[in-house]
Amino acid sequence: MTFTIGIISDTHGLLRPEALRVLTQVDHIIHAGDIGDPEIINALRGIAPVTAIRGNVDTGKWAAEFAETEFVRLRGRLFYVLHDLNTLQIEPVAEGIDVIVSGHSHMPKINTVGGLLYVNPGSAGRRRFKLPITLATLEVAPDGLKPILHDLEVG
Repeated sequence: MTFTIGIISDTHGLLRPEALRVLTQVDHIIHAGDIGDPEIINALRGIAPVTAIRGNVDTGKWAAEFAETEFVRLRGRLFYVLHDLNTLQIEPVAEGIDVIVSGHSHMPKINTVGGLLYVNPGSAGRRRFKLPITLATLEVAPDGLKPILHDLEVG
């Protein structure tokens, strides 16, 4: 049975209807920071359980509820969530991590290095420069992990 995780980042206070449409079918949501408004997380919690961290723009009192990094185990896979991949200070393989989720760059990227899956869903919030508006889903199935990038402007 497939378990689907929605991965979103850099909403900066804007939760697009297109993002909600993609996320309505997921079993868990990971928000990789730069939330921008606590109502974003409240809305996401109405869809599925949420693991969220704070990013560099999340500085209000409300943001204290969120850690800078999180470990979450979903369907037997260990995820490590941090906002800026450049601040990674642990050894993922030694920690037994299967997936590293990050945001910050606003550039979507899925990459596997040495059996470790890196997912940056890009930015689902306000456009920055000419970067795309995206999020990702990750299907966790018995035969492996299937990450998918979703361009929210394509419909």
